Amino acid sequence: MKERDFDATDLTINLELEDGTEMECDVLVRFPIDGQQYIALAPCDDEDFDNIYLYRFAEDKDGEPVLTNIESDEEYETVADRFDEILDEIEWEQAQED
Repeated sequence: MKERDFDATDLTINLELEDGTEMECDVLVRFPIDGQQYIALAPCDDEDFDNIYLYRFAEDKDGEPVLTNIESDEEYETVADRFDEILDEIEWEQAQED
């Protein structure tokens, strides 16, 4: 299995925000770090991907996604750095295809 076990913007997840509103987001990528899964999301209406949301990712017993906040700044920095590396890898792979 590749480290990025899926990479598709045709998958969406509805996020419930703190104020109770919901926002539909494209799943950009899910990736592991030290045994913990993480997910990167972007609002569906954000064509330029200006807003990226990073969460811990798991599935419940029914296979439904469970997202939890990344609590520490250190963990968030590690996840954000890995996400940036993945973006660089995707960009490099696309350049090789052209």
